[in-house]
Amino acid sequence: MPLSQEKVEAVAYQVIKTLYKRFEMFPEDPSGIRNAPFHMAFLTAFQSRLEAYVTDIPVFISLSSWFHGLNTTLGQTFFEGISHILSDGIKREFKTLKISHVQQTTVTDIVTDLKNNAQVPNLARENRLIYQNHTPQDKEVSNFTADCFFEDNEKIVAIELKTVKPNSGIFKNEKDKMLSAKAGLKNANPEKEIFFYLGFPFDPLSPTPTGSNKTAFMNYSIDFKKFFAPNEVLLADELWNFLSGDTNTMQQIIDIINAIASPQFMDKYSFLNDSRNRTTNREQYLQQLAEWKLFSEIKLMNGEAFLLQTIENNKRMLRKFNQPIFNEGDYNIGRFVALKDFLT
Repeated sequence: MPLSQEKVEAVAYQVIKTLYKRFEMFPEDPSGIRNAPFHMAFLTAFQSRLEAYVTDIPVFISLSSWFHGLNTTLGQTFFEGISHILSDGIKREFKTLKISHVQQTTVTDIVTDLKNNAQVPNLARENRLIYQNHTPQDKEVSNFTADCFFEDNEKIVAIELKTVKPNSGIFKNEKDKMLSAKAGLKNANPEKEIFFYLGFPFDPLSPTPTGSNKTAFMNYSIDFKKFFAPNEVLLADELWNFLSGDTNTMQQIIDIINAIASPQFMDKYSFLNDSRNRTTNREQYLQQLAEWKLFSEIKLMNGEAFLLQTIENNKRMLRKFNQPIFNEGDYNIGRFVALKDFLT
């Protein structure tokens, strides 16, 4: 089932914002590269291998830095934002959760047994152990942040979004943190089921964009399978489908990106952001809005005659109407919110 127009449009906002920021940061002039003498010195050893692919080392260094920035943006901003859109969740930090001394000891024992191969990861068993002996709650859980958090009347879900190439040796600490967090969340919400996952946005080992092989992926990182069971991990389309409650979600996200990401992106962005084009190039403007999934703007355009008639003596709303629809890559949602009430 396709995502709703509301969610498609919200994803499009994130795509536009990400593309705009990365276009603004693109290293057009390699002469502006910061001093990198150590990189240059080491890369000399690889000159014969690089020359088939790289014609200019300073440009290569600049692009490597830019690509690293793209990875950071996707990992820290884009994936997180999309997870909130799909699940109606938020990023949430916890500082005041408490567990009992027995629960704290139980968490330590579970992690130690996993480390020493005395036990294998077993979600049901571990939950049963950490939810017992929960009083008195006199030990503070270390502060932690759920990248995506949502709850309803029956359950609480916390997801920590991870890079698809996690650092070696992190999983012991991740398991300790997850067990303590679940115990603390359960103590604070005894009537609800608690779910805590590690989420990975795609599988770098898959031969297809949205495919995944969880067994191979977990074998790829040292000690991953030692500390985590497969049902504690959400990978690639499994993650996005879990968040949306639907199917084929990852491909839909990629399709939205592909509809917007093109070499002409900045030209199209500037075209849409010039309010004069709403009148002088109306059909092209509407076509571009549809291509970029900007349904709210299409609604304003389709009701423009009535809207302008309604606000013709309202200087404040006329100023809102004439504002550009983007500001430094961000959709001007305040403009739409102010104007939409005048459409009916």
